[in-house]
Amino acid sequence: MSGQSGYGSSAAAISDLRSHFGDRVLQSAAVRDHHGHDESGWESMPPDAVIYARSSDEVSRIVRVCAHHRVPVIAFGTGTAIEGHVQALHGGICIDLSEMNRILRVSTEDLDCTVEAGVTRLQLDRHLRDTGLFFPIDPGADASLGGMAATRASGTNAVRYGTMRENVLSLRVVLADGRVLDTGTRARKSSAGYDLTRLFVGSEGTLGIITEVTLRLYGRQEAVSAAVCSFAGVEQAVETVIATIQMGIPVARIELLDGLQMQAINRYAKLDYPEVPHLFLEFHGSESGVREQAQTVQEIAREHGGHDFQWATREEERSRLWHARHNAYPAALQLRPGSRPVTTDVCVPISRLAECIRETRRDIERASMPIPMVGHVGDGNFHLLMLPDPDDPAQLEEAEEINRRLVRRALAMDGTCTGEHGVGMGKIGFLEEENPQGVEVMRQLKQTLDPAGILNPGKVLREG
Repeated sequence: MSGQSGYGSSAAAISDLRSHFGDRVLQSAAVRDHHGHDESGWESMPPDAVIYARSSDEVSRIVRVCAHHRVPVIAFGTGTAIEGHVQALHGGICIDLSEMNRILRVSTEDLDCTVEAGVTRLQLDRHLRDTGLFFPIDPGADASLGGMAATRASGTNAVRYGTMRENVLSLRVVLADGRVLDTGTRARKSSAGYDLTRLFVGSEGTLGIITEVTLRLYGRQEAVSAAVCSFAGVEQAVETVIATIQMGIPVARIELLDGLQMQAINRYAKLDYPEVPHLFLEFHGSESGVREQAQTVQEIAREHGGHDFQWATREEERSRLWHARHNAYPAALQLRPGSRPVTTDVCVPISRLAECIRETRRDIERASMPIPMVGHVGDGNFHLLMLPDPDDPAQLEEAEEINRRLVRRALAMDGTCTGEHGVGMGKIGFLEEENPQGVEVMRQLKQTLDPAGILNPGKVLREG
């Protein structure tokens, strides 16, 4: 149990918590291990105990006990992060927010809603289906909305609708001393003081625990059409994306999958796409607007060697198409069963995207392991999934070196070390390279809001 690195005894905190929560304080090995890892390749580091909170007040009570005993506390949503966000480096208490799953309010007039942190993306989508509204942020996994806010998630729709940063109106957050803070109001804009909402969006549970989220909603589009287009090479597909964005065409989704990723999807989902680079696209708007957008992008694709679009206009066809895209990660893992996944992402200005991908492809072609590539390329963001043999130290180091080269390539192009995965444990060093002065300010904020360092220690910022 925790008691090192300046932290107190989890045993004492657990004893106090049992007086409040009884047998809801769980310590079985299976429960602790489940909460000791996310979907990354980082090893499991279980907490000393897990509590399923049911309200902001309960989260506040748990945090107050942990603060009193100087014990680490880690928030857990669905565990779908992939940069080592939830590992309990020093033991402590894990607060599972999945039972805080109430949709508290939906306003069709104001196009917004308030949900508890444990509500998942698909749960909200089902709830909104008959309202004529939808929430556009779609990272693929059925992540919790609190977790999506905490990691500043984005996904396939970000090119048109933005990320969680643009779509969170306000938050309810439990601070490190147990105080409950509302960061803002439902107003669409405000000049009232510091922007506390965006301070906590993307803070990965290191500044406070998000318990409620107020979100922007959008009206469902009159017409939605999806298409798939294949290319002989990745570069032609990327040039199509760049031309599309630079022409100002309001495409809703534009996703790149390379030939190896298409091979993985075909095997996993029993599909028969050509195993060459593809763009997956979606257009939203009026019937005439969607038709015009699609025709223009088809012409751009042909100019860059793309084939004719394969269309998916019915909802079930579009769902099947995007389900295949969202299964890219588990599909890729099947390319080399038993491998240790090493995931990474970067984001660069759209004008540098082709160059960044071209240089990255050279590393992939020389690699001794499978490395599929996917990307939300409409905003300059792409991902690699490296699949080294976990028993081969040389391959593990090779994967890390490819990651280092990719990140430093992106930074040299005025990009960022992570477009949407977040920092977690995996990119602390790269964040320091990207913005050393910014990291120092972040440390000052962390020290002010969490002076004992109990909130998700060892994530985002280096300890000590």
